[in-house]
Amino acid sequence: MAADEPAGGGAAAEPMSAAAEPMSAAAEPMSAAAEPMSAAVEPMSGLAELLARHRPDSRRLRHLIALLTQQPLDLASLIQRSALPRQTVQSVLAAVAGDLVRDGDKAAIEPGKVPAYRQRFGYDQLACTELADPLAGRLGQAAAIAAVMTALAAEAPRARTDLDHVPATPETVVRRALWLDSSYDLAGAVLLFVGDHDLTSLAVGQVSPATELVVVDVDEATLQFIDSRARRLGISVRCLAGDLRFGLPGRALGCADLVFTDPPYTPEGVELFAVRGLQGLGNRENGRVIVALGFSDLQPSLGFGAQAAAHRLGLAYEAVLPRFNSYDGAQALGSSSSLYVWRPTTRTWRVLDRPGADAAAGIYTRGPRSVEGGRPAFEEIPAAVQRVTSGAGFPVRVVVGSGWAGAGDTVARLRLGTLLSGGIPPGIMSGRQSSLVADLSGDPGPWLLRALLAANAGRVAALVPGDHRDLASEAAQDCLTALLAPKYRLRFLRGQPDARHAIVLAEAVAAETLDPPARLARRMLRQAHGKVGNAWREGLIDASRQRAGGPLSKRDARAMAEAGARRASVLDTRLIDLPRHQIAIVLQDARASAGRLVPVADR
Repeated sequence: MAADEPAGGGAAAEPMSAAAEPMSAAAEPMSAAAEPMSAAVEPMSGLAELLARHRPDSRRLRHLIALLTQQPLDLASLIQRSALPRQTVQSVLAAVAGDLVRDGDKAAIEPGKVPAYRQRFGYDQLACTELADPLAGRLGQAAAIAAVMTALAAEAPRARTDLDHVPATPETVVRRALWLDSSYDLAGAVLLFVGDHDLTSLAVGQVSPATELVVVDVDEATLQFIDSRARRLGISVRCLAGDLRFGLPGRALGCADLVFTDPPYTPEGVELFAVRGLQGLGNRENGRVIVALGFSDLQPSLGFGAQAAAHRLGLAYEAVLPRFNSYDGAQALGSSSSLYVWRPTTRTWRVLDRPGADAAAGIYTRGPRSVEGGRPAFEEIPAAVQRVTSGAGFPVRVVVGSGWAGAGDTVARLRLGTLLSGGIPPGIMSGRQSSLVADLSGDPGPWLLRALLAANAGRVAALVPGDHRDLASEAAQDCLTALLAPKYRLRFLRGQPDARHAIVLAEAVAAETLDPPARLARRMLRQAHGKVGNAWREGLIDASRQRAGGPLSKRDARAMAEAGARRASVLDTRLIDLPRHQIAIVLQDARASAGRLVPVADR
């Protein structure tokens, strides 16, 4: 979701409790977060004027007042429990500043004035007309799952503001799972998560173990966390790595009956995530795309801009559940968002089946990949990049991901999405003495590894941010170096071509310099766009040519790969689509299988 500010948000509001604890009479008056109203205006009257300006949508403000009469709450809690934007909550606090007392950073109405506030603003009417929560009963029965999700949320990787991560509360995550299970027959269905930093997949896996879960995310830390915790909980989740701007991983295309996503709350982000979700639907007749989407009460035009994506895609609104999702963040949105259910129509598939290019780089609200960011760092190929390629006897044959000038007419230009999805087209790169240069200056983290997997060239020079995660420490550099060692020797040129960037230079490793296990790993790294099982099988056949008894048959090599893989699901997946930690496991398993082939000379 949009990472505009920190906070939470809520589904159904809590019923008013007449037995709420009063504040200590000794508490001091709270200084309002916003500019207080004139002292000449009596707080209750000023508050009544504020509510009048919000009619008929003033009920939530009355709910906020009711919260202030119950118990001391801090600003974040008031926003989250009322689902009102921070600015609105601050306006209410300013209006009643003269009647507030504080307890640290918490505020409440003075105990002696609580009865008057409750009577004036209809406390009893609020309580008796509160809508019943249809999930309340199931939520009570799911206390154990809620406890698990609370613990997982505490362990989860840090939210990344550059990816608009704002985590949903553990209760919201459980509510999502319960709502999905109450609305659809999940057993036997495939549920695709287009991004899942909230860990909703792990909640669904506990609520409905028979659901087939697929998670696609750009953040490697999120994928590794979901994968490891799913295994600990006995949940089966297929995790796939992919930047949605360049498409879905192959195994996610057309796989799903249902899609769930909580996208960046920009029009560009909502549309992109919705398109990828639709591309993941295999059930075109009865599939649904469920989207968490929020906007501030104070800026409904921003909500319209995001919702317009549904109209452009020909999606029918089947349901909207207001303020269903609550967040530990996004206070400007009231720490909340609604849950939308979109159903594809025949127009949807006509729009979706039109050929398209890579999505715009800017889809987020913050950082270098925001809607307003993403400008190229250099107009031409930096001289430092030229020196480590053409200057070293490796003429540039391919430029990836940039409009860099100065490359010459003989150079092929590829979009980054083209390289990542299918590699270098045949006939472009010839011989070992040629190079590829890639502008990865906007890399959110995973592009560097994926580009080096996708590119089979004598030399690759990649321009990356100076603070790239793979360069952040010697340990990080060693990890990437070890993973790609059978394919490339890496050099990290920090501070080139300027202090904000670095160059990663990859030099191809010759197969004849490697032992059989490393040659098998090299084959798999060079065939990253093929299925793991196929590359593994062919690599075993090649490695077995020197063994006693002759080379393995295809059947025996396939059986050996199946026996050697710790996870059978990786064999029908492209290596480039696997999460990074799974790539390391696959290569380790493949090396071990080749090591079990005993050469003739050793018998």
